[in-house]
Formats: sequence, C-alpha cells, structure tokens
Amino acid sequence: MINLESVDFTQNGKANHFATCDTCHWVNPFNPKIDNLCERCNSKLQQRKPLAFQKTLALTLCSIIAFFPANLYPIMTILQFGKGQGDTILSGTLYMFQNGMIPIAAIVFIASFIFPLAKIIGLIYLLYSVKFPSRISRRHRSHMYRYIEMFGPWSMLDVFVVAILVSLVEIGNVLEVVAGPGATAFGIMVLLSIFAAASFDSKMLWDERGTDER
Repeated sequence: MINLESVDFTQNGKANHFATCDTCHWVNPFNPKIDNLCERCNSKLQQRKPLAFQKTLALTLCSIIAFFPANLYPIMTILQFGKGQGDTILSGTLYMFQNGMIPIAAIVFIASFIFPLAKIIGLIYLLYSVKFPSRISRRHRSHMYRYIEMFGPWSMLDVFVVAILVSLVEIGNVLEVVAGPGATAFGIMVLLSIFAAASFDSKMLWDERGTDER
C-alpha cells in the first residue's frame, strides 16, 4: 500500500518511487534495486519502457521515409482491356473531388493524408519535448499522445479500400483493379507509425526536463 504522507506531490511518480502497472493500471510502490510485481495482478513492473525513446525515434524516422513513396507512387491502377493509369492518394482524391464525390474525397484525404502526416509530426514533437523544454504543458502533450493512438488505425482506410476493390472489381479481362507500389508503402508507413506510437512511453513527458509546466 502507498503511504500518502510520504508522497512529495511536487515530484512525479518516478521520483516518488511509484510504478503504474501496464496490465491493470494499478499504482504500486517501486524499488529500483529489486524485481517488482504488481500488488493487484502480479504482473512485472517497470517505471519506464526500456529504450522507448530510441525505438520510437527509429520507427518514426522509418515511417517518414515510407511516407514519400506512399504518396508519390500509384496506390492502385484500374485496368480496362489491359490498359490503365495509376492513381496516387492525392490524384485519386482530386479525381473524386472533380467528379462530385466531395464527401468521399474529403474522408479519403483526411484519413489517408492528413491523419498520417499529423501523426508523424505529433510523434516528432513529442520526442523533441522529451529532450528539450516545451511551451505546451505536459498534460496537454499527454492528451496529444492519446489522440495519436486513437486516430492512428484510421489511416489504414486507403489500404482497406484498395483490398476490397481488388477482390470485388474484376469482370473477366475487361476491368481489373491492381494494387500499386504506393499501397504497399502506405501500409508499411501506417504500421510503422502505429508501432512507433505503441513504443512511445508517455510517462517520459512527466520526467524532469527544463522548466515547463508539470
């Protein structure tokens, strides 16, 4: 049990020798000199994810690299009588917008371009704020991280659309939908960004860095 009388409320949980269980989220006393188990579920405790910063940085940089081919190469090609032209995410969105499919174009653009880009920028900023002082409070940065986790999987919308079209739209040798290299790069980018967000330890935001608000 935690003795509140011994808690220094001006310090974070790590400084007070506490650890939150990743399984049941129970706050436990933590002794860094021994192996600690959760008092509620008996899971192994750790105050911070091992190498969380390095893993998140590496995965984020890889997702940035994958972002460019995902948007520069065709994500799918519609073949008619064996001939066709590939569409990237942006060119496909523009085509739908010009043909009156504005709501669908907006959804695809937001889910397939804005969300992934915002997620990458958000992760870069969170990593930066771990090492350097930030004007945004730690509480707001923690909320930012939760939003990144929540909206990340929606970036897979384009991949699902291409997969459905490839499986459904095939009329003999007349019409065929072929997934392009952009779809592969896009899927890799989204998965890397999801793994990057999962590797990030939001508790790092509450460690002592500079003089910004706790």
